[in-house]
Amino acid sequence: LPIYHCDRMTYKHAQVCILTDSTAQFTTSSFPGQELVRIIPFHVEFEKNLYPHGKGLRIEQLPDSARDGRSPVLQPPTTKIFRNSYSTLSKKYHDIITILISSRLSPTYEHARMASAALMTQESHSLIDSQTTGVGLGWLVQAAAEAAHNGASITSIKRLVHNLTTRVYTIFCIQSLTYINKAGYLDSAQANVGEMLNLIPLFTIEKGNLNPIQKARNMRHLADLLEEFISEFGSLKHIALLKGTLPFEHESRLLRERIKNKFPNTYYSEHTLGTPLATLLGPRSLSVIVMEED
Repeated sequence: LPIYHCDRMTYKHAQVCILTDSTAQFTTSSFPGQELVRIIPFHVEFEKNLYPHGKGLRIEQLPDSARDGRSPVLQPPTTKIFRNSYSTLSKKYHDIITILISSRLSPTYEHARMASAALMTQESHSLIDSQTTGVGLGWLVQAAAEAAHNGASITSIKRLVHNLTTRVYTIFCIQSLTYINKAGYLDSAQANVGEMLNLIPLFTIEKGNLNPIQKARNMRHLADLLEEFISEFGSLKHIALLKGTLPFEHESRLLRERIKNKFPNTYYSEHTLGTPLATLLGPRSLSVIVMEED
């Protein structure tokens, strides 16, 4: 993901900066207010190389399992990195709104909170726990950036983002279970047995937590379950499919056709799983993310 830059004139008059992390995935390469967005990096360490933002490392290069000792290591931004970022950005912006990966999935939020407290600048720093990640986080950042671009007040932007967090729903199929064991979300025995049996488990993100819900029998059944998940909602604004390295091409086409038939007026998009998120949850992952209408 890119780090967006402004020219000196924009900086001089800009009031608000939106800071996020590199697990955020945007559904479009260009959106209103993107010049106000800054992305603080997750680094990925793999085979003695360091990849800032995961750039230069494809998810196809990541091992399917974290059992073999070759698994990548995700390095969240530290308190020091946040402190330096806040000090730099405070010279150019009056207010900084930080929207980050769920605090239940990463220590990133706590590192940002500690950095803000250390600088004693909480009045100009607004910190928001997105309670999600990936495309869901990207949606929140895009909405905040557009509101800031249109001149909305800090209070209005924060209210908007908090409202949107209750309307974003995510379901993950995760087959690289030893990755989430390594991250502390699943028992070691369950992860190892699940991978050996090639299980297809589903997880939802609820209040920021990764919660197991059920298992699919096969990939066709997985497509059925994902369609059921989407169909639980009435009016949807956006449906996104986030694809890792699962063999899901036929089922993806099937699911896409079903979505377009059932939700012909809903915006639909497909995206490749970003390297930082693939390092956290494993490359053999698939996710559906939906945003409800107001």
